[in-house]
Amino acid sequence: MSWWRPADVGLALRSRLADIGLGARLFVRLLALLGPALRRPALLRDQVHFLGNHSLAIIALSGLFVGFVLALQGYNVLQLYGSETSLGLMVTLSLVRELGPVVTALLFAGRAGTSLTAEIGLMRAGEQLSAMELMAVDPVQRILAPRFWGGVIAMPVLAAVFSAVGVLGGWLVGVVMIGVDGGAFWGQMQGGVDVFKDVGNGVVKSLVFGVAVTFTAVLQGYAAKPTPEGVARATTRTVVIASLAVLALDFILTALMFSL
Repeated sequence: MSWWRPADVGLALRSRLADIGLGARLFVRLLALLGPALRRPALLRDQVHFLGNHSLAIIALSGLFVGFVLALQGYNVLQLYGSETSLGLMVTLSLVRELGPVVTALLFAGRAGTSLTAEIGLMRAGEQLSAMELMAVDPVQRILAPRFWGGVIAMPVLAAVFSAVGVLGGWLVGVVMIGVDGGAFWGQMQGGVDVFKDVGNGVVKSLVFGVAVTFTAVLQGYAAKPTPEGVARATTRTVVIASLAVLALDFILTALMFSL
């Protein structure tokens, strides 16, 4: 007897297509609701504070330690070629181009993304979203859109904080602890980092990652089954899907940015 039936395959395929359709429709609606979200700045401000400010400590500490490690590893490599003065350039380019946006997005998915999914999933389980629909209040506009755009706004700011603190950490290790010339550290960095090509590409990455992570969190919470187990599974899916999406998008964006 066969372990699968064509009807089961068709049912699974139809279910996946329905999920993709739900996600696509929700994404288009969230994009269209940017104007209404901006017209209610109090809701947007609260979400930026909730998602950004509450993630600031872990982002800053992570950036500091990443800067420490980059300086130590970079110095050991650069001294082999007599290029210790390029330590500031190496640390800064590594942060603003790659590690700043990527690590911030992964931390953002684990901290803010799971919080968003759990919050919206609990609203679904407590029938609050259904009650809003009965009162002719659109839950997508009232609940989902401010959270989505709040995450998109907060993500580039957090990535900038991560990179700035990481550069400071690299300076502490390279200049204060190891003894690299401070003028050379900052001079090489200022002369070798291009605002548009390097910093601008990092900002674009952080915006794309913010959209991907926040939308994943919002979608998983909105589509979660209204049970404690359903909310728990949705929270787990948020971390897994958002992390994989960030890494895949990072490869695609890097290939596009540095091949042009």
